[in-house]
Amino acid sequence: MKVFQVLKPGLFTTIQDMGRYGYLKYGVPISGAMDTFSLVAANLLVANNPDDACLEITLIGPELQALTKTQIAAAGGVVSLKINEQRVPMWQTLEVQEGDIISFGKMESGCRTYLSIRGGINIPPVLGSRSTYVRGGFGGINGRQLKAGDAIEGFDAPLLKVGYSMPEKPVPKYNGHFDVHVMLGPQADMFTDKGINTFLSSQYKVALEADRMGYRLEGPAIEHKAKAEIVSDPLLPGAVQVPKSGKPIIIMRDAQTTGGYPKIVVAITHDVSLLGQAKPNDIVEFSKVTTQQAQEKIHEYYEFLNNLSGMLIEKP
Repeated sequence: MKVFQVLKPGLFTTIQDMGRYGYLKYGVPISGAMDTFSLVAANLLVANNPDDACLEITLIGPELQALTKTQIAAAGGVVSLKINEQRVPMWQTLEVQEGDIISFGKMESGCRTYLSIRGGINIPPVLGSRSTYVRGGFGGINGRQLKAGDAIEGFDAPLLKVGYSMPEKPVPKYNGHFDVHVMLGPQADMFTDKGINTFLSSQYKVALEADRMGYRLEGPAIEHKAKAEIVSDPLLPGAVQVPKSGKPIIIMRDAQTTGGYPKIVVAITHDVSLLGQAKPNDIVEFSKVTTQQAQEKIHEYYEFLNNLSGMLIEKP
């Protein structure tokens, strides 16, 4: 069932779900939503499964025309969301009629917004996921970002009789400053004490070279003890590599599966999702936690996601 026609694609709009797991050993990245919390929230607001596919909208949003009556929700970075030129709220269920034009302005805070469609986006899964991996050219719509003229298909699901809205408390506020909790990485012993202290006590700015693969950071150089290369070993989202330049790189969802730079730290799961809302020139600071503290934070994060549907407020 065709739900939307793409009139304007936006800067970089792709289809993402929670990711493609189990294929790292074959060189296939996890991909999936950069901000998993906002994807889950958008899905719950239209009573979808938490991991259904949504549109991931980056910085400048698309313009879509509804081809049928449906329900949508937008969650994530703050953006001017409009239906037929009338601004409508994010973080709640919205009714869309056939012929309506849904448009997005520039991101006002944060970097990415997720648009859910009642029933989810219906495209063939690739290796168990509908997520788009643009560098590999698979998933989503022909393995690429949206373009004008694309049709977005949805599953045939009954419309909700009662909609939902998200209470204010769980909705994140993005102010361009991100505090990230990290554990020391597997090659932390390749850095001097001074280098580690520099990393943990400095502010870093997200460089222009920032995308779904990773973010380069600008700030004080981190000192290696000697060499700045290793025999390539596994990479996961949240790892922070430091090449010879001493400038760190945060690995994100579309990262290659192996890398040859030493990893000074690894960010905790929740904060990797939070970093999905970081954009160029935003500030990132790192603070060290123990393994036990990291496990507690991960447990709290997944418990929060599991309880999220119970926080929603019914609206007529």
